[in-house]
Amino acid sequence: MSKRRSRRRRPGDWLVLVLLFIIAFAAGWYLLRPRHAAPPSLAVASPLPILTATPIATAAPTESPTPGASPTPNAAGPKLALIIDDCGQWVDIERGYIALPIPLTLSVLPYVHAARQIAQEAHDAGKGVMLHLPMEPQSEIYPGPGEVKTAMTDAQVIAQVQADLAQVPLAQGVNNHEGSKASADARVMHDVMEVLARHGHLFFIDSRTSAASVGEQQAAAAGIPTASRDVFLDNRENVAYTEAQLREAAGIARRTGSAIAIGHPRATTLAAVRAMIPQLQAAGIRFVLVQSLTH
Repeated sequence: MSKRRSRRRRPGDWLVLVLLFIIAFAAGWYLLRPRHAAPPSLAVASPLPILTATPIATAAPTESPTPGASPTPNAAGPKLALIIDDCGQWVDIERGYIALPIPLTLSVLPYVHAARQIAQEAHDAGKGVMLHLPMEPQSEIYPGPGEVKTAMTDAQVIAQVQADLAQVPLAQGVNNHEGSKASADARVMHDVMEVLARHGHLFFIDSRTSAASVGEQQAAAAGIPTASRDVFLDNRENVAYTEAQLREAAGIARRTGSAIAIGHPRATTLAAVRAMIPQLQAAGIRFVLVQSLTH
């Protein structure tokens, strides 16, 4: 019986077996491994749109803020200055004007019972204060104590104006009360302006109670800031009439850039002004103190 010969394995055969084992193990692991969800994408998401804040429009500062005043809708619009003459006599109505949420000016008569009181209240509220200087009219109407007359000498005119100013020490400016005769007299108005110039900070508004008035011209010649009235608001004591006059003043302001309107401490005038404020502001009218319109 022939004897079977055993086959000797070469060293390389063992290496092949090891490699085959490793390959088989790796293949089995791959096929049997647990399945996981795909990792989240690392791609950067599209950025959200950048939101920019809308600038808040702010009104240009006016002369001095009026406490409780509402913002002016159009800070660059046509300007309207209101003057309320004859103040210091009807305190309740005058306080109604002081309470309005707009700049305006109270022109206070000298030697009346509430002159200093109402001037102080107006000043404290940020309103303008003027001396309403009594001057001789063409008619026989008495304009009240403190009247400047054409029959006075230069020295008398100067003394009277100084005394009247002392009655309203908070006055920032002056306008004439009545005065259709005195305001047309160049000599008298020159004397008035001499007093204002001595004070160094006062302005003059010509109420133009007469077309012949030389008040504005004399003020300008003396180097005093000045302007003149465009509209009287209440020649008729009627709300509808005054509202129409306010619209006229607003029309002048739109055409020329500014206007000055003069009214009085009347209930109808106060009611008309109060009612028209929002309408005029919505139309772009900017209420200002009259001193800002002097030149």
